[in-house]
Amino acid sequence: MINVTTPSTKRATRARPRSKKALRPAKVPASGSTPAGTPAPGIGFLNSTSRQRWLLILLTTVCLVPFVNKAFHIDDPLFLWAAKHIVQHPLDPYGFPVVWYRSTMPMAEVMKNPPAVPYVLALVGAAAGWSEPVLHLVFLLPALAVIVGVHQLAREMTPSPLLAAAATLATPAFLVSATSLMCDVPILALWLWAIIVWRKGIREEKAAWLVASGFLIGLSALTKYFGVSLIPLLFLYSMWQRRRLGRWALCFLIPIAMLAGYQFWTGSMYERGLLTGLTDYVTAARNVGSASIGGSFLVGMSFAGGCALPALLLAPWLWSRRWTIAAGCLAILGTAAVVFAWVRIEIPFPAEHRTLLTIQLALFLMGAASVFSLALADFRRNRDSDSALLLAWVMGTFLFAAFVNWTVNGRTVLPMIPPVALLLARRLELAHELKTYSIAGAITVSLALSLWVGAGDASLANSARTAAAEIHNRAIRQQNRILFTGHWGFQYYMESLGGVALDPDQVEATILDVVVVPRNNSNTEIQLPASRPDNTVTIKMKTGVTTVGGQVGAGFYSSLWGPLPYAFAPVPDEKYELYSMKAMMSTSGAKP
Repeated sequence: MINVTTPSTKRATRARPRSKKALRPAKVPASGSTPAGTPAPGIGFLNSTSRQRWLLILLTTVCLVPFVNKAFHIDDPLFLWAAKHIVQHPLDPYGFPVVWYRSTMPMAEVMKNPPAVPYVLALVGAAAGWSEPVLHLVFLLPALAVIVGVHQLAREMTPSPLLAAAATLATPAFLVSATSLMCDVPILALWLWAIIVWRKGIREEKAAWLVASGFLIGLSALTKYFGVSLIPLLFLYSMWQRRRLGRWALCFLIPIAMLAGYQFWTGSMYERGLLTGLTDYVTAARNVGSASIGGSFLVGMSFAGGCALPALLLAPWLWSRRWTIAAGCLAILGTAAVVFAWVRIEIPFPAEHRTLLTIQLALFLMGAASVFSLALADFRRNRDSDSALLLAWVMGTFLFAAFVNWTVNGRTVLPMIPPVALLLARRLELAHELKTYSIAGAITVSLALSLWVGAGDASLANSARTAAAEIHNRAIRQQNRILFTGHWGFQYYMESLGGVALDPDQVEATILDVVVVPRNNSNTEIQLPASRPDNTVTIKMKTGVTTVGGQVGAGFYSSLWGPLPYAFAPVPDEKYELYSMKAMMSTSGAKP
């Protein structure tokens, strides 16, 4: 048995709450009498912390290795292009043009993330190559750091660290994000370890740990700007813990200085610091077809509940029948508001498969109700620095994802997954009649569904790579040049095969050109004389679930595609329309 002495162990002697309406009747002594960090009984050989960690490393690896050949997807190309440019120009990560919207723009204006991840990719790519398996295997490391970090933090907050780490792994938000090359999982790893190191410094009153955490905070902010949120979060935690301002606050100057240096550096290179340019982009993006406040709230709730799936699947055991009825009624009301357009969202609710998608939306909203109830109930019961940290962590992430970020997406919801898992483990200390097999069953179901969602996302990514190869083969046979709209992974593979991203201001079409328009992609708008394509490349999608599809309301990467983070439904085929410039010119008389 392992005992960790921390401030959170004060919960061990705390009396049980007066109100038991939201809890199951206790049949055995409170598990709160077990010191935090002690493995839960009944696990047998897994009582060893090292064994738990090795099991988690093995399980995470087994879940992610099948995705190592996943095609580059969504914003992966931006990070790859920056990395390849860094190899040639190490101090100028974004000094090149790119067509990512409707025309050629400087990369410094297109890329809305700092360059820490591109620098890592540059080191790996220059040494080992740019293939999908190599890069995905390297990005397995931050995923492992997240799971081990949750386990470490949970040891200080709950007797069930294995449950908290497993619940983190078994979420769609984590598994989908961990199969990309974007910055979301790396920042989460840095975020978690910054909190772990900071808490150690505050507990032991050692400046070295606080300084180290300050650098980790700065690195997280230079991985993704959201990392700067650690400063107010840890300030709140420290004030709650110490009840007064101390010299520890000076360590927050480290990440502030790092960001100030980054702003000065990018300002000297790109005429304007990239930090200030980000705020203008977010403001402009939210003003274009934005949802109402009520719509943003409900869509944010849908993403929170869908991405934190264990909170939904364990809800029947976590909460009383009264809570379940109340949450169900509120979920039905919120679902009706979205489906019948009582609130404005970014895209109308899909007409196809409406009943199936409506049920999923209602379940996701119930999952979000469970998430927020966990945070609020934990704070109400404990009112200590740990509960304040978890509450602020969950609520702050949700507010940012729903109301501050340019769109609601699973990537911005991801940082709330670890605190939700920690809250689940803390809450299950009170549900004493809930057996180990019940918990394991719910987590296993969540893991299976999350892997299914990850497989659907991988199939979508791979379809773009397959389509690019097929279109290239057709063009080679007919000696055509390929012009195309659309971006994401399709652009990466199409350009690697000689295709040209269509910029009407710079690219002049000829009679031998073929224009490709993907129908499930970003920025595909183009004026063409022909109303029908000459040919269509169709990739069958038989996954039963998707993360991007306006026809089924799935928008894991942006709620511009729908109010669901993913959708279990018949997935439409991926279609790429091919327009022959020769045919269009002969029928319309248009000039090249």
